[in-house]
Amino acid sequence: MLSDNSTLTKINLYRNKIGPNGAIALAGMLSNNSTLTKLDLDTNKIGPNGAIALAGMLSDNSTLTTLNLYDNKIGPNGAIALAGMLSDNSTLTKINLYRNKIGPNGAIALAGMLS
Repeated sequence: MLSDNSTLTKINLYRNKIGPNGAIALAGMLSNNSTLTKLDLDTNKIGPNGAIALAGMLSDNSTLTTLNLYDNKIGPNGAIALAGMLSDNSTLTKINLYRNKIGPNGAIALAGMLS
């Protein structure tokens, strides 16, 4: 459904408790989407596995410009996966990782992609 949608540009799933499995499913559905520019997953407890799935999807995505992962407990492993994705993705310009307990290793990985 979402992979074939050619009109939807924004998705806001704020506080919907999608969890890691929901994020993994969403990443799969969005892998071929070419219109979405903003994805808001604020407070959904996607965890590291959800972040890793989203990072995989975003490595090949060329339309998403804004990703909000506020308060999702992605931890260091999720942050490291997202940092790796940033080396392949040239369209994402805003990412919110506030309240994710990314720790020093996650912060170092993200800082490395910003330098």
